[in-house]
Amino acid sequence: MHPALKPDGLAVVTGAAGGIGFAIAERLASDGMRVVLFDRDIELLERSMASLKSREWGARCTSVQGDVTSEAALWRLEEHCAQIGPICLLVNNAAIAHVAGPWDKEEVWHRVMSTNFWSVLRLQQIFVERLVAQSGASAIVNVGAKDAITPFPGNAAYSVSKAAVRVLTEQLAHELRERCDHVTAHLLVPGHTFTPMISPGVSSCGLKPKGAWRAEQVADRMVERLSQRDFYILCEDNVVSSEVDECRIRWAADDLIRNRPALSAWHPDYLLEFERYVAART
Repeated sequence: MHPALKPDGLAVVTGAAGGIGFAIAERLASDGMRVVLFDRDIELLERSMASLKSREWGARCTSVQGDVTSEAALWRLEEHCAQIGPICLLVNNAAIAHVAGPWDKEEVWHRVMSTNFWSVLRLQQIFVERLVAQSGASAIVNVGAKDAITPFPGNAAYSVSKAAVRVLTEQLAHELRERCDHVTAHLLVPGHTFTPMISPGVSSCGLKPKGAWRAEQVADRMVERLSQRDFYILCEDNVVSSEVDECRIRWAADDLIRNRPALSAWHPDYLLEFERYVAART
């Protein structure tokens, strides 16, 4: 077990009122951690807190309502945590998937980048020095996306924001490793997961697509791989296996090495070659 995942240790999870964030908060609390849930949706946050409080371990959970793009809200979160105790785990999960293409208007781009990337950076600026100064073990988990590793056409803003999170987290892990031995950073990369963000208007109690993982499976994978000290915590799903993920990652890297067209897996001149490449290795 990662030493940051300790009973009564304090975990902070953003975007925690539903989906993957709620599943992570629920798993951590059930494992004995104290958890602060942070989310902008006050109604959903209240319902989620009521659900947690109905469990025998629900008293370990508290909440702060706010938007990760709000400086004032982030400082309210910091003040709330300071009153509880040292932070053992920070999970930067909050994200939106608003669609914006490579030359769409700035408004959507600003919202996506502010929520998905700038908030992660700002929370690191607020909390990392505190974690380094603490004597106990702690960890930061930033939630990325496969769109940042094997990007597909259709939503440039989301892919760019998650690519920025990936590089930021890689740099964070390196800097922490050089500076101290008790704080670690990790990148959680979910596969197709049934969440309100992916399926808008559908509750987590709705009918899950057969190909998707449940959010609880992602939370379990995070805890499992964090305990193994993995940096990249990749999740498959019920359609895309780990082997297929590996093939896609290798193919995407080879676009640069072989100077193929951008996103060649979706290029008409390479579609058949890509399909054969994956089939031959899986």
